[in-house]
Amino acid sequence: SRGLDPPPAVTLAQRSCPQRCVCASNLLSCSQANLSAVPAPLPRFTAVLDLSHNNVTRLRADWAPARLPHLHALLLSHNGLAFVSTEAFTHVPRLRHLDLSSNRLRTLDENLFSDLGELEVLLLYNNEISTVDRTAFENLGRLRKLYLGQNRIARFPLELLREGTRLPQLALLDLSANRLRAVPAGELQALPAWLRDRLYLHNNPLTCDCLLFQLLDCGRRRHLSAVEDFQDELRCFPPGATTHVKILDLAGKQPLNCSKAQEAVLEAHLGDSVTLGCDSRWQGVRSRHWVTPGGERVLGDGGNGSVVLLANGSLQLRALRPEDAGTYSCWVAGPLLNETLYVELLVHNFTLHGPHDTLNTAYTTLVGCILSVVLVLIYLYLTPCRCCCCRGTEKPPAPRDDSINSSVLSTTPNHAGGPGEPCGSHIASGAGTGQNGRFKGGGTPPLPARPGPKAQRKVSDPDSVSSVFSDTPIVV
Repeated sequence: SRGLDPPPAVTLAQRSCPQRCVCASNLLSCSQANLSAVPAPLPRFTAVLDLSHNNVTRLRADWAPARLPHLHALLLSHNGLAFVSTEAFTHVPRLRHLDLSSNRLRTLDENLFSDLGELEVLLLYNNEISTVDRTAFENLGRLRKLYLGQNRIARFPLELLREGTRLPQLALLDLSANRLRAVPAGELQALPAWLRDRLYLHNNPLTCDCLLFQLLDCGRRRHLSAVEDFQDELRCFPPGATTHVKILDLAGKQPLNCSKAQEAVLEAHLGDSVTLGCDSRWQGVRSRHWVTPGGERVLGDGGNGSVVLLANGSLQLRALRPEDAGTYSCWVAGPLLNETLYVELLVHNFTLHGPHDTLNTAYTTLVGCILSVVLVLIYLYLTPCRCCCCRGTEKPPAPRDDSINSSVLSTTPNHAGGPGEPCGSHIASGAGTGQNGRFKGGGTPPLPARPGPKAQRKVSDPDSVSSVFSDTPIVV
C-alpha cells in the first residue's frame, strides 16, 4: 500500500552480531548479559569484545575457534573467572589490551601470556593470585602497564625488571595491596626513574628497613608519583612491633634510626674516571644535554676527550682535575614536560683525603724507620775501634814542637804496629783515622824526611792534646 515503507536493510554487522550482545561497527558489547560462556560465532572483524559482568568462569582454548586477527581489546572483568588455558590466546595474537580484573584467578602459570607478543596493557588486579611464575610474562616485549594490585602475592619475581630483557618496555607495575613483606630495595634503587615513578608498593605489610626508607625518601624528593600520591599508605612494621608506621617517618626514630641518603652526590679522586647519570623520570626523552659547573654546555665529545656524552645520556669525565669539581646539571626534554637533574661531584686530592694517602704515609714511615735503624747499626759496627787495646806498644810522647807543627789531618800513626795487634791497626793507603778516632776517607800521607836538624820530626800522635783541638797546622 502507499502508506507502508519497505523495511530497512539489515547490515552485515547486525546479521552476525551474537544474541544478547550489542554491536556497533567492529565493537561488540556483551556486558551484563548473564552469559556463562563466550558467545559463538564471533564476527571476524571484531576489534573490541566486552564480556564483563557475566558468569564466564573458565576460558578454554576453544573459546575462539576461528582466528580473530583484528581483536585488540578483550574485557573479561567481573566474571568469577577461575581458569585460563595456556592456549586461550592462540587465535588472538594482535591483542593489545586484556582485562582479567575482579575475578577468582589464583595462579599465573608458566607461559600463560606468551602468545600475546603485542600486548601493552594487562589488568589482573582484584583477584586471588598468590603464585606468579617468572615465565608467565614470557615474550611480552611490548607490555607497558601491568596491574597486579589487591591480590595475595607474597613474592613477585622482580628480577624480571632488573634483567631488562623480559619486560623491556614496562613503565607501570602495580603491586599494591598484596602480602609483600620484603622487597629488594637496593635492586629497586638501580631501576630507571621512569619505572620507579610508577612502581606502586603501598598497602603491603612490609618490614621496616632503612634501605626501603631511603628508596622511598629519594622518590619523594624526586616527586615520583608512586611515592608522592600514596605517602600515607606506604607503611611498614618495625622489628617486633604489631602496629605499622609510616615508612617516610622513620628518619631518626628508634629502633632503626634511619638517616636520609644524599642523592646524586659523587666523590672521586684526582686522575679517576667517573660517569654522571641522567636518570630522568620521563620515558621517551626527546633530547638532553649537560651543563658543567663553569656554565659550559656539553652536547657531545669534549675537545680533548676528557668529557664524553654517552648514548644513554650519561656524562663521562676522564682524568679528573681539581677544577672538575662542582654541580653538573642535566637538562631533559620529555614528551610532555621538561626536567632538570643535578649531580654534585666532589674531587679529592688523594694525597690529602684519598685512600692512597693512608698507604703512602704508612709506607713512608716504615721505610724511614728501617733506614734509621740501618744507619745506626752502620755507625755502631763499622766505625774503627779507638779503644786502648788497639794501640799496640805505648811510646813516649813526641816533643812539644813536633806536636805543635803536626796536622790533625795526618792519617799515619807514629808507631808501627806489631804482628800481634788486634783490630788491624795498619791503615791502607787512601784511608785513615781522623780526629777523635773517626774514620777519614782520604788521609794525608806522611811528609818525607828532610835533611838537617829537623829531619827526625814525626807526625804527631793524633791523641795529643794539640792535635785534638787544632783544625789546621800551626806554623811556629
